[in-house]
Amino acid sequence: MCVRRRIVFVSFASLVLAGIVVAGLGTLSQEKPAKPPENPPAPAAKPNSSAPVAEVAPSPTVVAKIGDYEITKDDLVRRLLVEIRPHSEEYTGPWQPVSPEAVVLTLVAEKAMVMEGRKTDALNDPILLAYIERQKRQKLAARVVTDYIRQNLTVSDAEIDQMMKERPNVTREQASMLVQRAKGMPMLEQFYKQLLTKFHYTPMKENFAKASEIHDRLLLNPAKPRNETWILNSQVRDDVTKEEKALVLGTYDGGQITLKDWLETLCEIVPPGRPKDLNTPEGVEKLLDRTLRSAMFVAEAKAHGYDKDPQYLRDIRDLEDEQILYKVQADKTKDLPEPNEAQVIAYFEKNKEWFANGPLVKTDQIWCEDLATARKAKEELDGGKDFRLVKEAYSLEKNVQPYDTYRGGEGPFWDDLWKAEPNQVVGPVRGFHGDGIVWRVVKVLGKTAAKERPFTEVRDAAKWTILSERRRALLDSYGKELRDKYKFALYADRIQGLDPLDPALYPQKRR
Repeated sequence: MCVRRRIVFVSFASLVLAGIVVAGLGTLSQEKPAKPPENPPAPAAKPNSSAPVAEVAPSPTVVAKIGDYEITKDDLVRRLLVEIRPHSEEYTGPWQPVSPEAVVLTLVAEKAMVMEGRKTDALNDPILLAYIERQKRQKLAARVVTDYIRQNLTVSDAEIDQMMKERPNVTREQASMLVQRAKGMPMLEQFYKQLLTKFHYTPMKENFAKASEIHDRLLLNPAKPRNETWILNSQVRDDVTKEEKALVLGTYDGGQITLKDWLETLCEIVPPGRPKDLNTPEGVEKLLDRTLRSAMFVAEAKAHGYDKDPQYLRDIRDLEDEQILYKVQADKTKDLPEPNEAQVIAYFEKNKEWFANGPLVKTDQIWCEDLATARKAKEELDGGKDFRLVKEAYSLEKNVQPYDTYRGGEGPFWDDLWKAEPNQVVGPVRGFHGDGIVWRVVKVLGKTAAKERPFTEVRDAAKWTILSERRRALLDSYGKELRDKYKFALYADRIQGLDPLDPALYPQKRR
């Protein structure tokens, strides 16, 4: 009997949206607002005692509130993991304890920065706006593609079996994906053609020649000298007139494709892969098809009201908030002075051990589901059972070979390993694993002492560490200023006694 399955093909839809079918949605070569460099973990801080505290929180899960933003315990736990994880594999100072209250205040300050950014129209930045618009289109198109695939594509066991016969080296899951792709691509192509008819698409071929002329001008005669041999995003933004950008290359019900859309699609293609025939109307039309696919899927999404979906609107607001925060922080710290050579040398001399090679501990590890399992594993090892057999019986990671661990990677758990002697088994001890912290039993196989490095090898690292510290101090000060400016509530009793290093805070997903 042939069993047919209707399943959610999220991974296939993602593959499609990467450019196989829904071309014009990728961002490989697009300008994206720069994310500020990562900060070192925040030191423990005392809460702002001047903050007004509301009597009743909106929900038991809320630990702080500012404006219409609520910070939940889940938000706090996710951020705690970010803060306690070491931020550098090579240049790391002593690990500093992380206070849940201080982290909540940081989250509050960041929301205040977003509020300040919205108040000062940070969203009007052209690069930021363009990036958000691309993300909006991509999310809407992804919803349409995913729903269409889910509703229409079925894969039978017989088809998977046949694929595995043709490709004997693939797993059943891989075979299923191959069948999905083979069946789904033609299906989505047909869907796209139906949308062209549904929305009455009409190409404006009389404007294709003008589009190719503008393309050649940007490519061969740029307004400003450039080192690159291809058209840049900045040229599309600055060197094409408003009238040229509005040149219509195609119309459909409720919208149109302009030269600006067409040029943005071109810039989404990695330069070596860009078409070579865009100096012809025929080449213009081929690339237009790539732009049009995105537009058709977005039009279908809007026809179904996906752009009004509450979850979509929340996702877009979160995206805007994220980009506003990056911009506010970047603008606030852009004029930070770089340390001079004398300052960098003095910093290095004071903290030589931070920039040393090593130390390292070679370990074999048994990652356990919980503390009880770790205790049982350690008990069996203490009783003389072979480490390999215990690892096979209890570890979440059975096939991982021994490897070197380092101070920067272990953070608060480094001392548990460094104080052990070679061939000693320690545990249960905690360690970073997957999306959280897990109990483990560790066999120390060897230790390598730190070896200092000369200043000439780490000058840049020392300089950037100083800048990172200055940046963090400036943003901490700015955050406090904004917390004083905007009314907020902190529900300290809801985080009292919270231990950031407790594995129970970070339940592991079963694999």
